Amino acid sequence: MALCEAASGSSSLLWPRVLLFGDSITQFSFQQGGWGASLADKLVRKCDVLNRGFSGYNTRWAKIILPRLISKGNSLDSPVAVTIFFGANDSALKDENPKQHVPLAEYAENLSSMVRYLRSAGVPGPRLVLIAPPPLCEAAWERECRLQGACVQVARDCGIDVLDLWTLMQEDTQDFSAYLSDGLHLSPKGNEFLFSHLWPLIEKKVSSLPLLLPYWRDVAEAKPELSLLGDGDH
Repeated sequence: MALCEAASGSSSLLWPRVLLFGDSITQFSFQQGGWGASLADKLVRKCDVLNRGFSGYNTRWAKIILPRLISKGNSLDSPVAVTIFFGANDSALKDENPKQHVPLAEYAENLSSMVRYLRSAGVPGPRLVLIAPPPLCEAAWERECRLQGACVQVARDCGIDVLDLWTLMQEDTQDFSAYLSDGLHLSPKGNEFLFSHLWPLIEKKVSSLPLLLPYWRDVAEAKPELSLLGDGDH
């Protein structure tokens, strides 16, 4: 069944979806100038961009709620693209924040588990993008990430796209602090940076989608129903 089609005898449309799944960096992405808002602006009249960001959540909790966002057995529930963007809360130091802290090995396995679930729910690997967390101000996690590159390795193992913010924001030993507003969340410059690198990955996944509903100049003046509702029974 097509991802977008007019229901028989109905004027309603089933719009393709891009799902943004993550923690507070995703939740806040629809604020003015946010990377999610920029995606939605780019994709208007092609698909809906859904913000499913959960402030404070880690991958341990994310894998539990994912089936509530995308169910199995419903082809119309399958997004055309999904971003998975966790790690900022998992990286909390265990001694200071044991509730959110997730060990690196479990973090990697949780990401893999979510990818496996999405594939089993009919979302193939080419539609997925893992986003590695940006650099943080916690030295212990920085050392671990630098040594193991957990998110990037999971993406390689799963054969899916990855946006390695960790590396990109530190290329040429640049000062990444300008990309962060409070040491963790993205600043306006950080949002722009993330969007500029994410858009090419998303664009290739949605490029074949047609515009839904015609440009206003193309609407038939005498009988707009022909343009706006299709042939159908109109």
